[in-house]
Amino acid sequence: MSLPQITDSHCHLDFPQLAEDLDAVIARARAAGVTRMVTICTKLRNLAPVQAIAEAHEGIFFAAGTHPMSVAEEPMVSVAELVALAAHPKMVGIGETGLDYHYTAESREVQQESLRIHIKAARQTGLPLIIHARDADDDMARILTEEHRAGAFTCVMHCFSSSQALAEAALGLGFYLSMSGIAAFPRSDALRAIFRAAPLERILVETDAPYLAPPPYRGRRNEPAYTVHTAEVGAELFGISLADFASATNANFARLFRKAA
Repeated sequence: MSLPQITDSHCHLDFPQLAEDLDAVIARARAAGVTRMVTICTKLRNLAPVQAIAEAHEGIFFAAGTHPMSVAEEPMVSVAELVALAAHPKMVGIGETGLDYHYTAESREVQQESLRIHIKAARQTGLPLIIHARDADDDMARILTEEHRAGAFTCVMHCFSSSQALAEAALGLGFYLSMSGIAAFPRSDALRAIFRAAPLERILVETDAPYLAPPPYRGRRNEPAYTVHTAEVGAELFGISLADFASATNANFARLFRKAA
């Protein structure tokens, strides 16, 4: 019997924890039915190895941007730079970008400036925006709403673990919510309720590997093969089979990340 095909919509294959045995990591992902992965560049000076991984492997794509926690230390990216990068055939998203006031609240103004630059690039290229949001729900909802009114763009709220209010704001703009291993943690009942209330056609799955491994691997290195454990939780939330949940989220991924379809 063939395994359900699953897409890990967000991982970091260039990070040292995964790069040290990358071929084995990718082989285990394939063996688990994870046929597509998007590896994310979080600092543009690190783009070369991220791009090389995508170029070397079928079914692996990349996205690029400046992570909000790094914005204060990195050169401010321009819309033109991001648009130029988007010409690469395997670059499928803009980001991750966003707001993180948990650890880096002191740089909130420059984070907001960077976010708006990434949004403009997403609007101009037609590639989906990949959003990181932590402890910044009000500003995030406000900026996304303002910018969407100024001109439509597509977006995924990566590793969504924020409030019901931000979920509703994002879904109201036509955006997607991505389910990570956090949704499988025992104490994540409130988060699971948010996903359960969302339309299935707006859900993606991801690992954010090497971080946030779902049970039974919690506390260990995460890797794309473990996407299936989060997908099992998602299937249970929506009351459908794993095969049907995998099929639905694969279709959602193809609809949002059209360049990777």
